[in-house]
Amino acid sequence: MDASKDIVRLIRELYGQNKAFIPLHAPVFLGNEKKYLKECIDSTFVSYVGKYVTQFEDQIAKFTGAKYAVAMVNGTTALQVALQLAGVKRGDEVVTQALTFVASANAITHAGGIPVFVDVEEDTLGMSPDALRTWLESNSEMDRKTKRCMNKNTGKVISAIVPMHTFGHPCRIEEIVKVAAEFGILVVEDAAESLGSYYKGKHTGTFGLLGIISFNGNKTITTGGGGMLITDNEQMAIRAKHITTTAKVPHPWEFVHDEIGHNFRMTNVNAAIGVGQMEKIDVYLENKRETAEAYATFCQEQGIDFVPGLTESKTNNWLNAIILEDRSMRDDFLTYTNGHGVMTRPIWNLINKLEMYKNCQHDGLKNSQWLEDRVVNIPSGFR
Repeated sequence: MDASKDIVRLIRELYGQNKAFIPLHAPVFLGNEKKYLKECIDSTFVSYVGKYVTQFEDQIAKFTGAKYAVAMVNGTTALQVALQLAGVKRGDEVVTQALTFVASANAITHAGGIPVFVDVEEDTLGMSPDALRTWLESNSEMDRKTKRCMNKNTGKVISAIVPMHTFGHPCRIEEIVKVAAEFGILVVEDAAESLGSYYKGKHTGTFGLLGIISFNGNKTITTGGGGMLITDNEQMAIRAKHITTTAKVPHPWEFVHDEIGHNFRMTNVNAAIGVGQMEKIDVYLENKRETAEAYATFCQEQGIDFVPGLTESKTNNWLNAIILEDRSMRDDFLTYTNGHGVMTRPIWNLINKLEMYKNCQHDGLKNSQWLEDRVVNIPSGFR
């Protein structure tokens, strides 16, 4: 309990002693968001046709180092489309992690895939390359005719691997991509939480064939709701724009659609906010870095396990996290902090425990369960 009191005291020093409630993360608007919104409304181009959509895509591509970026209504739809572009067919298996937000598994399912869950690492909270290799070596084989990786137990194609960069901390993505290549499987990165994070100097979301980013209201920058697909593959970027705009063939007046598409494009209104947010992203990232350093110093002094990310990575510090001794201490901490006006949250329940995914294959998820019992997020917003 003393540790809980000390952490609450530190958080109030960081975020304001007189605040009745300190949220986990809240959006801030420090730039030209209102100006751009007014210009957008005055122009009457408030749907997906408008200059801000293109400008926001250009900003994200430049910032991440990706050649192409395609704006969509949210990160979940972006991941669904990325999996569709990667060739996931109905009934295919897609390997991911159970310690993630449910959207990762939902996007796989919406794309027609079946999630398979492998374990994560304790230091990154992200997919373990070793666990991935072990599962593939034990459960897969290469089909000689199709040259596809198959699950020898189910007979289904394993068509993609979806690692997630948890709380903005890069997983060992380079190693994961290497393992995937050895088994002939494509990687689609769930970088929803990691705008501004780098692994060995390269931005997350750019290691796999495709990656996605989220701009939900609680992310490092927000468009209210929104997501982005990023890739270096020109043809996939072109097709992403096409199928997310109802697969409509350009024509002055005719309504011609050449395949089943989605109405998934980001609106000009949302993009206008995003353009303003991106103009201040360095300010947001620096502020979050300072907060994370304050937490790290405090935790080291108090003997509390803080999740700092890998030394070979640079995290955006989206959500700071601590690891407590056991589930009982976790629950006591959550009760005390939330009862004293400081919002804290546990890490997600493992996806394989949810009713709709309870029959999915998994590898035992030893580390995932250990982390579920202990990890708590503490306030990480702009201050």
